Amino acid sequence: MDNGHDMNPIRLWIVEDDKDWLRGLSAYLSGQQGFSLVFTASTPDEVGQALEEGLEPPDVVLMDIMLQGQPEGVRLAEAVALSTGARVIMLTSMEEKELILRSFQAGAIDYQIKSEFETLPDVIRGAAKRQSTISAAAAEQMREEFRRLKKLEREFEAKKMSDRITPAELQLLELIDEGYTQTQIADKLVVSVRTVKNHINNVLKKLQFSGSKEAAREAKAMGLFKRDNDGDGT
Repeated sequence: MDNGHDMNPIRLWIVEDDKDWLRGLSAYLSGQQGFSLVFTASTPDEVGQALEEGLEPPDVVLMDIMLQGQPEGVRLAEAVALSTGARVIMLTSMEEKELILRSFQAGAIDYQIKSEFETLPDVIRGAAKRQSTISAAAAEQMREEFRRLKKLEREFEAKKMSDRITPAELQLLELIDEGYTQTQIADKLVVSVRTVKNHINNVLKKLQFSGSKEAAREAKAMGLFKRDNDGDGT
């Protein structure tokens, strides 16, 4: 006996605005061993009322993302999770990436495509035991979003770095990255070594790096050098 759910039925709430689908899903899950369907709703108001009245709290809630044409399920997921402590699984007809991620942020633990309803009993049991693993589809959505956010973060940092220095200072960092010494840079740019040193010190101060090679490596990693953007290696 790993928890009370081996003896006590798992209390379910289902929130779904398609009443035909709600009836079908209710009948399907009610016929599964170990489930007790204690509440169904098709509108956000019905869910709000149930929370206000202190209806028997669920162990697991199946929550449609789209209710009456709006992503009200996302808001309700947070309200239900906070109010009852239930594990919320989002239901969706399609992989609405943005809404799925917002649902996770609101406290949902997983999402399921409605057409794959046969998998719901096992998903519900895992959620009730708090042993559920995120579905492969949901995990891929999250990885894709993390990659997108990481890319945006990198682009933001690159722009911030680029805005802090002048094109001439960026050229200086590029020459440092190519292995030029300060004397060679001075010869190439037809300036004094002292001028090169002053420029380097200015760049380090602006970017808050302790060394010029470190600053050059970071600028290269950010894709700021012209040769990286050109892709011709020159």
